[in-house]
Amino acid sequence: MKKMMATLMCAALVGSLVSAPVFAETNLSGDTTEGIAQFDGLKANEAYDFQIVVKSFQSTYWQAALQGMDQAAEELGVTYTAQGPNSESDIADQVNMLNSAINGAPAGIGLAACDTASVLESLQAAKDAGIPVVAFDTGIADAPEGSVAATVVTDNSAAGAVAGEKIYEAVKDMVADGQIRIGEINQDATALNIQQRGTGFINKIIELATADGYTVAVVGNEFYVNAVESTASEADANIILEVSVPAQTTVELCAAEASAMLNKEDLVAIFGSNQTAAEGLLAANANIGVLGNGVIGVGFDAGSTIKAAVADGTMLGAVTQSPLMMGYYCIYALTAAANGQELIDVPTDGYWYDASNMDAEEIAPNLYD
Repeated sequence: MKKMMATLMCAALVGSLVSAPVFAETNLSGDTTEGIAQFDGLKANEAYDFQIVVKSFQSTYWQAALQGMDQAAEELGVTYTAQGPNSESDIADQVNMLNSAINGAPAGIGLAACDTASVLESLQAAKDAGIPVVAFDTGIADAPEGSVAATVVTDNSAAGAVAGEKIYEAVKDMVADGQIRIGEINQDATALNIQQRGTGFINKIIELATADGYTVAVVGNEFYVNAVESTASEADANIILEVSVPAQTTVELCAAEASAMLNKEDLVAIFGSNQTAAEGLLAANANIGVLGNGVIGVGFDAGSTIKAAVADGTMLGAVTQSPLMMGYYCIYALTAAANGQELIDVPTDGYWYDASNMDAEEIAPNLYD
């Protein structure tokens, strides 16, 4: 029964991706049909066996991705083995897993890199060995030329920008009463998707504030401070945008960072930029109780904890991706690459959701538990 439900869910999602209109308010990736159309009529030339290296198995996000892989593998008659480190901070462990996968000479490798800079030598080794690699969940900007066959990913800059827009619209009128602080918890500063999401959020806040005649100071984590251009010093800014990154990628350490922010009297809003960060934010709030009660919270991804917080108003809303479909199309892309097909990247859908639309037909299937 469980397998049948997974099959029906995948089928419904595939149909919605092919035929869905562009939702200016919700769908972050625009027209996804070209990337998907390249798989029309795809059949595996052989019973390929792939290796998948994910960031970790600590969140339900990755279980949703594997569910999509299961369905695609069954449809295409291929197999895969998935592995990942204990947490997304265990970068060296992931690199060792990737190198071991390459040494096993599989038909292809699906890779969600914890630290995109750390895998560059491995990608060159995979290319030299003739092993196609499909990046999913996060792109790899500096990958050796020709080493990545395709990337299956949400537009993370756009996703972060949507969160920034929603928060800014909710707090902009507060600036008239004096300097305000907006927080951002990013689980890391090493994975390209988190980098893009974090800077997309910051840049949208700066863009909208500047248009209204306000100034913004970006403080906190060095990577994000240096990656964007502030418009004022901290002392003089109308808006302080504080960015925090935990020492390791865990809900507990994200909660510690969030607690420090939530206890600041001038904090008016805070963004947790992925499932781990958003769950950490909610864990911190369980002891402080300010989200939805003076401080606006916005999350990312889904999972039962975040969904419940959005539904009951603790969070204003969240941005969701479709990890199930990322996994699904990762296997399709690997199969096509193993067949020798030239590929283009596959953008996957992302949506803003809140209590008013989380049950909508185009959004609900992406809200995994």
